[in-house]
Amino acid sequence: MKEFDYVIIGGGCAGLSLAYELEINDKLKNKSLAIIEPRPEYKRDKTWSFWKVFDHNFEDCVIKSWNHFSINISDNSQELKSEKYPYQSIDSGKFYKKINSKLYSNNNIQFFKNINEIETKNSIIFNSVINGKKDTSKLWQHFQGIEIETSKDIFDDKILNLMDFNCDQKNDVHFFYTLPYSKNKALIETTWLSSLEDKTLMDYDLQLDNYIKNNLGIKIFKINYKEKGAIPLFYPDTEKQIKKIDIGSIGRMTRLSTGYTFLNIQEHSKYIRKNIDNIENVKIFELGKKYQFLDKVFLKVLKNNPDRMPEIFYKMFTNPSNIVIKFLSNKTNIFEDLRIISKMPKWIFIKALIN
Repeated sequence: MKEFDYVIIGGGCAGLSLAYELEINDKLKNKSLAIIEPRPEYKRDKTWSFWKVFDHNFEDCVIKSWNHFSINISDNSQELKSEKYPYQSIDSGKFYKKINSKLYSNNNIQFFKNINEIETKNSIIFNSVINGKKDTSKLWQHFQGIEIETSKDIFDDKILNLMDFNCDQKNDVHFFYTLPYSKNKALIETTWLSSLEDKTLMDYDLQLDNYIKNNLGIKIFKINYKEKGAIPLFYPDTEKQIKKIDIGSIGRMTRLSTGYTFLNIQEHSKYIRKNIDNIENVKIFELGKKYQFLDKVFLKVLKNNPDRMPEIFYKMFTNPSNIVIKFLSNKTNIFEDLRIISKMPKWIFIKALIN
């Protein structure tokens, strides 16, 4: 069987981002790369959204950027803006097409369906695949979204609705999310922060239909596209091995309090590219101990006080929007962290900290 210098297990967001970063920086001119990905074809299957706090390689894959956003709870709402850090959404179909057209032009890069098709004993392996059974008892961000189109202009496409908590919480945390791509087209998602054990939370089609018709007042619409997913709000167990580096969610690139992963993957990919010649010996890239600690406390509060979370998220966004965005994107300094913390209800966070 053929040997490769590098092997990427999983040709999704993390795996392809790394391959692309290596390729465009000429790191694969004299090195071989195998990408293990079982899917029969690449097509649009996800939407990755984030605050653009630094430049990335995929500006031409952005569906839309927004500088204005809103947060709704049962008795209040607020509109915010950030000219400095726009909120962006990436079309995974464009992302896959851009990257694969570049990778296929290099004969040193090959795709395989199964890792058993190649020899890996001398390869450096980058793994993005979570093995084993899902731990459904832990906390997940699970969601379903549909892109709808209307015959009339309905949406204000200058502002996105980041969180709308005006919906049944069912003793967990539930909100809707609306990204208006144009005046008659939008992605609308129902999102839960909960375990995966309560199947009554997963009647996503009904939730979306009720929200669109009753909350948004849209009675007639066409569904263009549907996506569904679950992001672990915990770090899956992984076995450390020599010459194996985890990337993506299993590489701890998900911000546990938010589920944001895309830009963290890009930052990790750049770090690997810069250190690729000595990657076995350099320090493991991390989001930062500070954010791991803060997220651990935050998720304890969420688990023990789900009924308080709409209020907590709302209060967080009463800070200057750029500070909140930097906090959610792992870019705050200690003074900005303290401003965020100052808005939180003190006692329940102190209890979570003590326990």
